[in-house]
Amino acid sequence: MIICGMEKFSMVDYDGYIACTVFTKGCNFLCPFCHNASLVTGDAIEIPEEDVFDYLTKRKGLVDAVCITGGEPTLQKDLKGFIQKVRDLGYRVKLDTNGTAPAVLKELLTEGLLDYVAMDIKSDFDGGYEDVTGVSNPRLLEKVKESIDVLKSFASDYEFRTTAIQEFHSEKNYAKIAEIVKGAKRFFIQKFKDGENNLTQGLLHELPKEEAERFAAIVAPFVGSVGLRGY
Repeated sequence: MIICGMEKFSMVDYDGYIACTVFTKGCNFLCPFCHNASLVTGDAIEIPEEDVFDYLTKRKGLVDAVCITGGEPTLQKDLKGFIQKVRDLGYRVKLDTNGTAPAVLKELLTEGLLDYVAMDIKSDFDGGYEDVTGVSNPRLLEKVKESIDVLKSFASDYEFRTTAIQEFHSEKNYAKIAEIVKGAKRFFIQKFKDGENNLTQGLLHELPKEEAERFAAIVAPFVGSVGLRGY
């Protein structure tokens, strides 16, 4: 698996657990707010997979879980094998995904390889996705829709989440998102932060907390629980 980063000790990437977060290279979206730009553009330096497992072997009992993020991890051909090795060491596994590989998700879930999945819902399906992701591909959009159904049907624990940005999201938009995630276990609105590691800088703005709370109230009746993250 092509790994281009590892955060050895994280208390924010997997709620309730101390995690080692692994960053994979490459993505099929070009979200301007992405905070891991080097993983998308290909500029990130690869690290050997063996380094990850050496660390995990030494930290058994001190770290609870491994969070696999990116980039987009489901683009990695040997993702399943990597996860199996992690589980063989006794770690929980959380996967972050944009939902463009429903078949991969279903396989991993039905084989019991994932403890938690966090899937991004970039926007609504009425033009919003193209604006947010920088990609116009109806086939990918259909795959995202399929992944939503896969999580609702097969995941034991999961969340949907949207990074809230003034330029992209509105009350009307969130009403549509609420319909998309209807029946889900939980949904989070994440705070956007502009920074030097973002794919673009200075063009987008975070949503004020009051607006985020109003958007959360729109989604709340449709899901098991809703929360703000980063506010």
